[in-house]
Amino acid sequence: MHADYAIIGGTGVYDPALLESPTTERIETPYGPAEVTLGRYQGKAVAFMPRHGSGHSIPPHRINYRANIAALKQLGVTQVLATAAVGSLQTRYEPGSLVLIDGFLDFTKSRPTTFFEDGPVVHVDMTDPYCGRLRREILAAAGRLGLSVHDGGTYVCAEGPRFETPQEIRLYQSWGAAVVGMTSVPEVVLAKEAELCYATVCMVTNYGAGISPTPLTHEEVVEEMAKNVHRIRTLFFDTIAHLDGTRDCRCPHAVGGQKPLLGMKEGKTP
Repeated sequence: MHADYAIIGGTGVYDPALLESPTTERIETPYGPAEVTLGRYQGKAVAFMPRHGSGHSIPPHRINYRANIAALKQLGVTQVLATAAVGSLQTRYEPGSLVLIDGFLDFTKSRPTTFFEDGPVVHVDMTDPYCGRLRREILAAAGRLGLSVHDGGTYVCAEGPRFETPQEIRLYQSWGAAVVGMTSVPEVVLAKEAELCYATVCMVTNYGAGISPTPLTHEEVVEEMAKNVHRIRTLFFDTIAHLDGTRDCRCPHAVGGQKPLLGMKEGKTP
């Protein structure tokens, strides 16, 4: 089993759609099992991973992020495109908007956040958490497709699974953050520790509590994603079609000499 590229589907993105000859596989990792669908797109090996499991069965605080990223690493994946359903913190990010985030604020509380729990202390640089090179490739694809994408924005990651209070939303607004969600951390951190190129396109499904005049529901989020998922899907597959494997960013060297501590080698099971 092998893949060079991966798509991690969040809420509302549960199937690989455009993959040719897809097969679903269970990958065993040191952190537990993970499920992926493997296939090809325009001759390229692609893995699709539903972040919340089949049928959205896993809440954000219970996702085994380490197993998911470890499984992609073991498959040989080097570049990851992720989706996320988010609430807007600023009125300019309207429901239905796509936001290519470039930073995050972490308000998670109970999740394992690192592969480096044993051995020497490792501090991984997060200056460019969402790979700038991969972000530019996504923007280029958006230009080819005529899709409107907000370039940049800070993602606030809440613990969940509850929605945020109006007071929390006002605080995040005051900091100038763009969107709020529940899944980007620790996924983005683990991808950096695994030396993967990783980028996230957020789909705004609603305004945050206190901005929206009506109470928020999960059904509202799913419905908005269903209306717009085809745009993210088209964007990601066009991006993959134009990637050539070049990684002249810092992501392949994010950990450097401490890399063996991951216990994983590209394309091999530890």
